[in-house]
Amino acid sequence: EDLRLLSLADAGELSLTRQQIAPQVILDRSVARYAVNAQQKGITLRLEPSSTLPLIEVDVERMLQVFDNLIVNAFRYTPAGGEGVLSASAADQAVFLSGRDNGSGISANDLPYICDRFYRGRTTENGSGLGLAIVQSIVQAHGGTVEVESSPERGSTFSVRLPL
Repeated sequence: EDLRLLSLADAGELSLTRQQIAPQVILDRSVARYAVNAQQKGITLRLEPSSTLPLIEVDVERMLQVFDNLIVNAFRYTPAGGEGVLSASAADQAVFLSGRDNGSGISANDLPYICDRFYRGRTTENGSGLGLAIVQSIVQAHGGTVEVESSPERGSTFSVRLPL
C-alpha cells in the first residue's frame, strides 16, 4: 500500500479530498490517536497551544497519515522519559505544522537522504524506510515542503510548510 501511494504521488495522481480546517484540529487528532501508545512507551506527547491561525485546505486523512508517520518515528527514536511536541504557527503566507522530539536525532551525514525511499541510515530499528518518503510525497501533493532540523542526541524537528 505504501509503494502504491508513492507511485500515485510520482504520477501526480494521488487523490486528495481537500477541506478547510483549523491546523490545530489535525494536531489535536494526532495527539489523541497516540496518547495511549505514548503512555505505554513512557513518552510524554503534548500539544503546544497556538494562537489563532488561518484555515488550511488539506486532505485531513492524508495529513493525519503524515503525522502518524512522524509520531511513529519519534516514538522509535525517543527513549522512555522522552518527549514529543506538536505545534502550529503561521508566517510568510504559510502555516507550519511541526513535530519535535528529544530522541537520538539524525546525523548530518544522514539528513540529506532521510526522505529517500528505503533509506534507513545507520539504524538497527525495524521499518521499511518508506515513512518519510510518504510524508514528503503527501506534503508535496499539497504544494508544501518538509523541513528537518536535527542533531545527534538532541532530537529532531520536522516542520510541514503548507502554503495559504
